[in-house]
Amino acid sequence: MNMLPTVNFLGKDITRMIVGDNPMTGHSYIEDIIPGADMKAFYTQDKILETLFTIQDAGYNAILPLSTPDNLKTLKEFRRQGGKLEIIFQPYTAIPLAEMLPQMMELDPLGIYHQGTTTDYLMETGGMETLRSNIELIRSFGVKVGLGTHVPDTVLQSEDEDWGIDFYMLCMYNARRNRKGEPSGFITGKTKAHLVFQPQDRFDAYKVIQKVQKPFIAYKILAGGQVYYGHQPEEYPAITEKMFKETYENIKPGDITCVGVFQRDRDQARENAETVRRILG
Repeated sequence: MNMLPTVNFLGKDITRMIVGDNPMTGHSYIEDIIPGADMKAFYTQDKILETLFTIQDAGYNAILPLSTPDNLKTLKEFRRQGGKLEIIFQPYTAIPLAEMLPQMMELDPLGIYHQGTTTDYLMETGGMETLRSNIELIRSFGVKVGLGTHVPDTVLQSEDEDWGIDFYMLCMYNARRNRKGEPSGFITGKTKAHLVFQPQDRFDAYKVIQKVQKPFIAYKILAGGQVYYGHQPEEYPAITEKMFKETYENIKPGDITCVGVFQRDRDQARENAETVRRILG
């Protein structure tokens, strides 16, 4: 295995790109190109297990999975079969956090972050006390605590008020612009078809990432695939490389990125890995 370039992230050498699991859970932001139903149909638990080994073989050493009961079982089987990927968990908000945390901790995660849409929803609806309580609950399990958000100003508020966050999971696009007060899709079941990401948002995100010294995971760096709109498939690789390059030039040297992969039609995991190697050397 030819490992991707790494940095010290939360005390361990972690590849500068890790793999997220939105496609594996059927969360599509390009419903007219690849519907979420197609993603869910492809990603059976056996296929997810196979993909985890592909990710590891392609040179990544960490993943960011959703802690659904099925995923937890698959991750345990992955480890039983010798899988070595580090795990940074996104809690599955359809199940109470206190119930999920002991199950996540069984897999010895590198970190657990407060799910982004839940953070934003609580901020928008006066739920600051619940948000702070959730953060402390995660911390009580002796694990590094992250804060996910789609709103760069939330990171600045967290730092100003010293919420005790170890790392940030910041979306490159403010998906809350027209969704204030709307809970997570894990709760509502609403698809992402209505979301349109605004290209200028990512520059606001870059400014906050550069200003705050704590480590960041930059995600949605391809706008959930929306960067490909208006282009032909043969143009996609050049667009991917352009967006990866821009991101790494605008985040700090100790920050990492997270990109999901949909393996049905081509080996996106390996393609992305090769692109990162070219950019980062």
